[in-house]
Amino acid sequence: MSNIKINDTPTSLSSNSFFQLSQEECNAIQEECTHYEDMRAASIEALKIIQKNHGWVPDEAIIFIAKILCISAADLEGVATFYNQIFRQPVGRHIIRYCDSAVCYLVGCEKIKNTLIYLLNIKVGNTTSDHRFTLLPTCCLGICDKAPVIMIDKDIYSCIVPETITKLLGQYL
Repeated sequence: MSNIKINDTPTSLSSNSFFQLSQEECNAIQEECTHYEDMRAASIEALKIIQKNHGWVPDEAIIFIAKILCISAADLEGVATFYNQIFRQPVGRHIIRYCDSAVCYLVGCEKIKNTLIYLLNIKVGNTTSDHRFTLLPTCCLGICDKAPVIMIDKDIYSCIVPETITKLLGQYL
């Protein structure tokens, strides 16, 4: 595998946007590729490297990563949009995921969702105007015996009731 240098990658896709991978990001992606026989297998890890540094994966990053991995941008976009932990648009500082699985639905996730929508003053999939919170549904958080459940960043909260959500959100202000 040849080393990709910054000069080898385009700097922008359009005149009104600018994104460039740092040399450190290129090196980290190349290092990740060494763990796989097929560089395509490093796709998710490469996307995670960009997201860790930027908070999300811009369109331009897809082009750069695809070039490094020697795959089409369309194939990489398919991975990025399939994997729900990769954000393709800017998100808030804190990601709130409410479980909307069948079990959580039966025990009140709709009330939890509606309380979050009301308190945050956003719709599902949106980010608050102060960029503090993004609200997303998730199919299952894996602790159905303690439903309803929400996850804020990596913290999981179980047996949630609408009355406790304000206090819970206060921990992230």
